[in-house]
Amino acid sequence: MAASTQERKRKIDTSIMRENHWSATTSTPPTGDRACNLGHFESLDLAEYAKKQPWWRKLFGQETGPSAEKYSVATQLLIGGVTGWCTGFIFQKVGKLAATAVGGGFFLLQIANHTGYIKIDWQRVEKDMKKAKEQLKIRKSNHLPTEVKSKAEEVVLFVKKNVLVTGGFFGGFLLGMAS
Repeated sequence: MAASTQERKRKIDTSIMRENHWSATTSTPPTGDRACNLGHFESLDLAEYAKKQPWWRKLFGQETGPSAEKYSVATQLLIGGVTGWCTGFIFQKVGKLAATAVGGGFFLLQIANHTGYIKIDWQRVEKDMKKAKEQLKIRKSNHLPTEVKSKAEEVVLFVKKNVLVTGGFFGGFLLGMAS
């Protein structure tokens, strides 16, 4: 009798311990009488949970701490180099396109001005430029907005924690710009 009583007590204790660890298997804590809740679990939709996570958490995991703890040196340099090269290559192509568009626009404006299609009031342009310079002098200050400071601090912290990935990125970026 004593053995079966101890076995029943052990089973109840095990059930209560499982119930107390509800966060791993359910999204709501148990309520009411413990005996009624034995075996009652509410499922956690992992697809919905994954959709709510930012992309960097999916890639780097819950803690986006230093990648040195998660990946080898070669992997870190490869990840940084490949992303840097892609970014540099795209930056180069978009930069060329933007320079061509701006330069072509100025060129067309000069041709239109020279042939008489448009007339530019240079005195008004000069007056507006002086006004803009004065406004820039007034607004010029050494104080950065708090949003910019916080983002800059975040970037510096990321660079310090992920030196290899950052170094690989900048190397890849330069190679991407050169290709």
